[in-house]
Amino acid sequence: QVQLVESGGGSVQAGGSVRLSCSASEFLRWMGWFRQAPGKEREGVAAIDNFRTDAHNTYYADFVKGRFTVSRDNAKNTMYLQMDSLKPEDTALYYCAADRNELSWAQAAQYKYWGQGTQVTVSS
Repeated sequence: QVQLVESGGGSVQAGGSVRLSCSASEFLRWMGWFRQAPGKEREGVAAIDNFRTDAHNTYYADFVKGRFTVSRDNAKNTMYLQMDSLKPEDTALYYCAADRNELSWAQAAQYKYWGQGTQVTVSS
C-alpha cells in the first residue's frame, strides 16, 4: 500500500515562506499538491511528472505561478513545495497526491493516493 506523508505546514505572516514536503513509500510517476480551504472545493496547486527530466515537468495553477515552486528528490521519493510571498488566501489544508498513471495534473479525482494533509495558515 502506497503511503504519502506530508510535513512542513504551519502559521506564517503574509509575505512569508513555508516549505512543504511529501515523502512517498515508493516511486510514482505523478505527484501533486492540492489544497482545500473551508467551504471551498479542493483545487490543484502544482504537480510534477517524474517521468520527465526536462524543464517542462512541472505544472502550476495560475494563482501560484511565480510564488510557489514544486521540486523533487527521486532518491528519497520526496516532493517539495516551496511557497513564497504567501497571501492570506493561501490559507488551506494542503494535500499531497500521487499516481502511477498518466493523468490531468489538476484533476483530483484522477489521483489514487493521498496524504493526510498539512495545514498552512497565513495571517495578514
